[in-house]
Amino acid sequence: MFSRQAVLRAARSAAPQRAIQGQSRTYAAAASNEKIKAPISLFGLDGTYATALYTAAVKTSSLEPTAKGVTALGNLIAKDPKLVGILEAPTLSAADKSAIVAELQKSAGATGETVKNFLATLAENNRLGLLPGVCAKFGELMSAARGEVEMVVTSAQPLDNKTLNRLESAVSKSSYVGEGKKLKVKNQVNPEIIGGLVVEVGERTIDLSVSAKLAKMNKLLTDTL
Repeated sequence: MFSRQAVLRAARSAAPQRAIQGQSRTYAAAASNEKIKAPISLFGLDGTYATALYTAAVKTSSLEPTAKGVTALGNLIAKDPKLVGILEAPTLSAADKSAIVAELQKSAGATGETVKNFLATLAENNRLGLLPGVCAKFGELMSAARGEVEMVVTSAQPLDNKTLNRLESAVSKSSYVGEGKKLKVKNQVNPEIIGGLVVEVGERTIDLSVSAKLAKMNKLLTDTL
């Protein structure tokens, strides 16, 4: 989807770098005029940028459109392995960066002003390589803001919707999910667990996998012998 040649071709029609600088100044100003508390604290440079984006989106009343755009960007990056390498390239020129920002917005359909200015800021600061992490951590912020609790169900094979719905219903009624919280279910496949399930809700883990049971049996036999 993205290639060096495509970037250079797009650069010919991209906005000048000074436009990017003006956008980033606008973004920075929007994020600094007023204190907005993020729903959770994030760490790392990608967490800092994700929090700044969340703050700017709240102040410009564009939180949901921004979340939609960031999700689209995250999906775009996940589908195109070559894109990460392009974003992390240390030799990108100002024209390359302008082209990448324009191409990212076009491909992901992320046309909101807040996302546009944010991408320009990353480009100006040579931080486009942080975009995958920023997208992931912004998702964490949105989940917290919406009162969502993520439940990751790891299985040896993909689970059908009926099984996932039964698990969601059971866990939603338990003490693992706080009052007024929404459960967000994600199925993750790992053949190494052999069978059974590993359920992670927030910071809690319930390991019902066959591999865990075998490990306990092996330990018991070893201790006995």
